[in-house]
Amino acid sequence: MSIPAAQWDEARSLRLAARLRATDPRLEAQGLVREGVLRRAVGLTLEATGCSAPLGARCRVETSGGRWADAEVVGFAGDRIFLMPTSDLAGLLPNARVVTGSHRAEVAVGEGLLGRIIDSDGVPLDGRPPLRPEGFVGLAGTQINPLMREPITRSLDVGVRAINALLPIGRGQRVGLFAGSGVGKSTLLGMMTRYTAADVIVVGLIGERGREVRDFVESTLGPDGLRRAVVVAAPADRPPLARLHGALRATAIAEWFRDQGLHVLLLMDSLTRFAHAQREIGLSVGEPPTTRGYPPSVFARLPALVERAGNGADGRGSITAFYTVLTEGDDQQEPIADAARAILDGHIVLTRRIADSGLYPAIDIEASVSRVMQDITDPTWRAHIRRLKQLIAAYNAQRDLIAIGAYQRGNDPLVDEALTRWPQILKFLAQDVSEAADVNSSREALARLLEDSPETSA
Repeated sequence: MSIPAAQWDEARSLRLAARLRATDPRLEAQGLVREGVLRRAVGLTLEATGCSAPLGARCRVETSGGRWADAEVVGFAGDRIFLMPTSDLAGLLPNARVVTGSHRAEVAVGEGLLGRIIDSDGVPLDGRPPLRPEGFVGLAGTQINPLMREPITRSLDVGVRAINALLPIGRGQRVGLFAGSGVGKSTLLGMMTRYTAADVIVVGLIGERGREVRDFVESTLGPDGLRRAVVVAAPADRPPLARLHGALRATAIAEWFRDQGLHVLLLMDSLTRFAHAQREIGLSVGEPPTTRGYPPSVFARLPALVERAGNGADGRGSITAFYTVLTEGDDQQEPIADAARAILDGHIVLTRRIADSGLYPAIDIEASVSRVMQDITDPTWRAHIRRLKQLIAAYNAQRDLIAIGAYQRGNDPLVDEALTRWPQILKFLAQDVSEAADVNSSREALARLLEDSPETSA
């Protein structure tokens, strides 16, 4: 009786693995020889049998022409393991060999990364010589005891007047930048990279258009910003697992610089694309969609990524992180936006209404908040912030009446003052992309704006 080829291949793989383990049990512990057979490939999911590998293990799948494609174990069911590719699967064949490798994904780190642009696998994209790392760290990072983290007590200069003065950012804070498409979030991130007082900048461009990567590096970041920056790019055309790894790699690099005692500014564009990548992975391996099509693993992955930023233990450096969150249709209650607000230390909202009015940066001061403001500002500064927010809120409440000339002065003293000071308020909030405003000058400008008499401001 003839045996089907598929069963023969599977039996051969099982016999080979068993014989090798029996000969030298250390091989299984070291993960050196584990070979299986590819049984199924549907969409982005590969199923293999005949080999055993833990979640997160790296594997190689043989393709036509003797080439190999990289993949990672993302799930299992019975004797089958589910793989997700991190590279192109062109030329994939039925019953292809699957070889398991390292159980721990590692990230090359070192000062040689400064000024470099790499992909989600750490391969240089800038055409320059290969990297010479000083060491390797785990892709998943290491947890820090929350009681060992240094508290946030010092402000970080980001070079943007509206943020420095009204939404002060602390070293080690994690902030969400909430914006729809085309309202200037990437340009605002570029200003921060050029003007920030941080020692090192790590930029993760996750799931964005490929054209935007070059534009951000050459135009937005510029040569001066790139000198002290590391850019990790995983564009939208990369597999979802590669996009996921891009965000994890950028965070791991930032962690290494923090552990060297440096103050790091981590810019992740965007957290939403990171969530989309995890959604594709989760749905491909059979997770049930729960909230608007997002499986539960998405909402477990978000805090696991965000909590890696922040201050280090025993005063060893800090990671101040900005995560952009795309609000589809400018919906601030979108699931990812809602989840991000709950786990971040503040949020800055960019609105289309303000952008369409010609004011840049288009920050909605009323909708934005910094949750560490109490810890890094003095009473006088906080009083100025509250006063300006009151004036902006009073003006916006009567905006329609003011626009049509129906508001009568004398009805509300606060609105009268806001109406008188409004041209100076707009001038204060506006900032050209080529202009830098440090914390001290921003605070002084805020004080002058409010201490001048309304008649002088007018």
